[in-house]
Amino acid sequence: MEGVVAFAPAKVNLCLHVVGRRADGYHLLDSLVAFADIGDRLTARPAPSWSLTLSGREAAALAGVDDNLALRAGRLLAQHVGSVAAAELHLEKHLPVAAGIGGGSADAAATLRALRELWRLAIDDAELAAIGARLGADIPVCVRSETAWVSGIGERVEPGPPLPELGVVLVNPRRPLPTATVFAARQGGFAAPAPRLAEPPRDAVAFARWLAALRNDLTAAAIGLAPEIGDVLAALGNLAGALLVRMSGSGATCFALFENRAAAMRARDALAAAEPRWWCAAGGLIAGGGVSR
Repeated sequence: MEGVVAFAPAKVNLCLHVVGRRADGYHLLDSLVAFADIGDRLTARPAPSWSLTLSGREAAALAGVDDNLALRAGRLLAQHVGSVAAAELHLEKHLPVAAGIGGGSADAAATLRALRELWRLAIDDAELAAIGARLGADIPVCVRSETAWVSGIGERVEPGPPLPELGVVLVNPRRPLPTATVFAARQGGFAAPAPRLAEPPRDAVAFARWLAALRNDLTAAAIGLAPEIGDVLAALGNLAGALLVRMSGSGATCFALFENRAAAMRARDALAAAEPRWWCAAGGLIAGGGVSR
């Protein structure tokens, strides 16, 4: 059967400032988000009823989940357009679950993009993002999967700066860390929003130097819950060529930036040999997710 394939890239919070809290308890954020060419792959095919199958190195973590975000996104899109159509979804899962890199949100966004193409829907990205926002705050930015400033609780998305060539290594110590748990553990006041770049960075070194003045305000809380995050950050900092080391999102995944993809791949190989128990991947930052038939 004809099918559509959509890439679901890992979301990397290059910085994350917690700037306030709403009356309903949700924290307000200001974050520069980028996406890596490391991720899951979602295939959608026409079918008489909804189904989801799994493969990939991280598929076991979703085994037994009857109604994950990808299926919920598909059903919600069909409801939104008033369609009784369904689809057979296959998720090739490579990103760890509850890892601070938006895996589930990326899968849901990829489902929306794939079904838009499969069903030939006249829906733009803004409408898809609004649909996705009903399922999760990270889904709107994952719809386009492009560098962006994200604020509010994730619903406000503005274009980010053009980035220089950058390699990235992602490492997770095999410790799921639910976002709500990390926010609940966070202590202290609130930060100012991150400053915007006055002009595009000229190269990876200059960009990393600018980012170094920013931070991830959830790091201390995450390390308190999962001390091994500190070990990951230390190991990344010892990699040859690492320009910047930081935790992504609410953890436990951390990242290191490099001047190019080749340098990141070499660093990944060295780290994976030294710490084979950790999930470790390398690649580059990308322009967008995309779909293909």
